Amino acid sequence: MTHPRTHVVQASRVLAVAGLGDMVWGHASMRDPDGRGVWMKASGWGFEEIDEEKVVLVSPEGTVLDGTGRRHLEYPIHTAIMAARPDVGSVVHTHAPALSAFASLNCEIRPISHDGVLFAYSRLPRFTDTGALIDTPALGTALATALGDAHAVLIPNHGAVTVGPDAATAVMYSVLLERACRTQLMTLSAGGPKTWSSESETQFKRDQVWNPTQIQSGYDYLLRSAERASETGASPR
Repeated sequence: MTHPRTHVVQASRVLAVAGLGDMVWGHASMRDPDGRGVWMKASGWGFEEIDEEKVVLVSPEGTVLDGTGRRHLEYPIHTAIMAARPDVGSVVHTHAPALSAFASLNCEIRPISHDGVLFAYSRLPRFTDTGALIDTPALGTALATALGDAHAVLIPNHGAVTVGPDAATAVMYSVLLERACRTQLMTLSAGGPKTWSSESETQFKRDQVWNPTQIQSGYDYLLRSAERASETGASPR
C-alpha cells in the first residue's frame, strides 16, 4: 500500500504542473489511515519542491507527530473537513487566480464546458465568514459546514478548497474548478454565456465525463507531466 506521504508528494507535484501554485502557499493532505490526523505538505515550500522529507503528520490539535518540517497555519482546513466528512480522504487548498477572481463575482458557475458540470446547479458553495486565514479549529469547522456534501467550496478574497476520497480526485477537482472558472471568466469578458448544459444533462455528464476512471486518467496524465518536468528540470507552468 502506498504511504500517504507519497500521495501528498504526488498531489503537490501535480498541482504545480497544472499551474495551481502560489509560491509557497496552498497545501494538499491525506487522511492518516491510523486516525492520528492528516499528512500534509510542510510550510515554506512550493508545490513543485515537495518530496517525502517535506511532508508532515499533523494531529487534529495541530501537533506535528511525524516529520521535521513546520505545519501550515491553515491545518484546520484539513482536520476539520476530515472530521466532518468520513468519505473524504484528501483535501486540497489553493489560491489559483481564476477561481479567486470568480469567487469575487458572487455568481453561479455555469456548466459551459465539461469542467463545470461537477460544480454547477448549487454544487459550489461559498464560505463568507472570513477571507483571512482559516487558522483556528472554529473557522475550520465553519468551513466544513459551508462545504457540506459538495466537492468544493469557494472562499472569496482568498481561494478555494476541494475534497475527494483520494488524492487523485481532490486534485483533479481543483484543476477542473480552476478551468471552469477561467472558462466562465472568458465568456463574461465577451458579454456572458448564451448557452450551457441543462440540469439534467449536467447530472448525466457528471457520471459520463467524470467517473472515477476518467478522473484517474486525467490525474495520471498530469503526474506523468510532472515527472517529465522533474527529469528535464523544467519549471511548472
